[in-house]
Amino acid sequence: MVSVHQEVPPPPVRRSGRPAAPLSWSMLSRALAVPLILALVCFLPALIAAQPGAGLRDTAYWLQLVLTCYSGARLATMILSTRRRLLQGVFWMFVYIAMGVAAFAQAVIGQTPTPVVGPRGDLVTAVALVLVGCAAFDLGALLASRRPLRPRRWGRGDGRGATAHPVRLRLLVLLAFAASGYYVLKLGGPAVFFSSRQEISASVAESGVASGGSQVGSAFLKGFGTVPALLALLFCTRGLVTSRRARRTPSAVLVWCALAVVNLVVNNPISNARYWFLTVLVSLLFTAFPRSAAMYRSVLALGVIGALVLFPYADRFRYDDEGYRPVQSSSVFEPLATKDYDQTVMFANTVTWVGARGGHTYGRQLAGSAFFFVPRSVWNGKPEDTGVRVGQWMGMNMTNLSAPLWTELWVDFGAVGVVGGLALTGYVAARTDRRYVRAVSRDGPGSGSVLAIAAPLIAGYTFILLRGPLLQAAGKLAIAALCLAMVTSFRSGRRPR
Repeated sequence: MVSVHQEVPPPPVRRSGRPAAPLSWSMLSRALAVPLILALVCFLPALIAAQPGAGLRDTAYWLQLVLTCYSGARLATMILSTRRRLLQGVFWMFVYIAMGVAAFAQAVIGQTPTPVVGPRGDLVTAVALVLVGCAAFDLGALLASRRPLRPRRWGRGDGRGATAHPVRLRLLVLLAFAASGYYVLKLGGPAVFFSSRQEISASVAESGVASGGSQVGSAFLKGFGTVPALLALLFCTRGLVTSRRARRTPSAVLVWCALAVVNLVVNNPISNARYWFLTVLVSLLFTAFPRSAAMYRSVLALGVIGALVLFPYADRFRYDDEGYRPVQSSSVFEPLATKDYDQTVMFANTVTWVGARGGHTYGRQLAGSAFFFVPRSVWNGKPEDTGVRVGQWMGMNMTNLSAPLWTELWVDFGAVGVVGGLALTGYVAARTDRRYVRAVSRDGPGSGSVLAIAAPLIAGYTFILLRGPLLQAAGKLAIAALCLAMVTSFRSGRRPR
């Protein structure tokens, strides 16, 4: 008996070779285009500008308004695009929220989360450099879109590029259970992870891993306790999404449930920073719905609303009940001016600090981030976090301050570093987005592309990389890279018939 498989007709293809967008979404995008652009570019900035405040209407104000409108237009383009651009979409969402709307509210109200210690001209320089960096990011993305993706050579692999080796993937799952279990036992049990971040920090200090004043031990403990568990969950989630056989295998479902419980303990929003929980949430959504345009657009659109309305109040579990101070405000925009979003202000303070110290560091700060794993007892004079260093120079008691990517590039290489670094970032982000779309378009029982996991993880971690400092962000990023390298395999094979 000969079995006949009915082939599904391919989607309509344009003359350029790209699949045409579904008619329903095309009509929907046209209907949403005008109100979305008006809301992000016109209505919200105008609403903020109408707020009462003591802010100056000078050059910094108008540059901030231009930056807000420009990033809002680019975010609307990402939401309305027929392609899923994970890294670029998250980049513009962060810029629009943190360095656009929030900074513009600070300029109007006349209040900032962190004081501006330098002259007004340094704030003008900071806003202008942020705007120039955004343009450089767009230029890099444009150059990447003009360069075609090279097809994989059959002699070098199976046509899918880097894939997850099944045996190594099992080793990653075992590593996740072992590392997270050790992390939980070291801190005194699961109950500690549902108290507060202050209690977690106290438990880490009591564990003795941060002895000698070095934070390398605690960073490795937290990193290996959380990152492998998240990556193992993402790989198992993709396996269940792409394979019907895996969904019908009880062992695969039980492993996924066990990993979900482990992540609920070590990666919950109570015991972790808000930006890390955003990484967990965004990467999991993009992995569970790899080809859903609706999920991609919902993350970007609802992310703006959540960041403006909920994020300033999401630090409820940072301290215990005695140390928690609720936000008292009469306007929805006042928390944006007094909490969290200090990226533009810290950039201005960093410009002042670089001028006060007599010049740039010419790669020294980035070297400290790249070699984060070297203890200070071994590296005498190892650079501190850029945000911490600037906060100490400002005389701040709390030095856990942000140092956005623009700041890190400015400290080392000045305006040239800002333009070149952001252009390179845009180029890499655009190339990664295109390769990710090609990787997830081949979903099937054997589709184990590592990029299908790495791209959602990097997209979620973009919040931390852009917020900075890089020295704090380098630890978990390096652990994730090690885990991905452990499971990656470039399998060779002949061209299929």
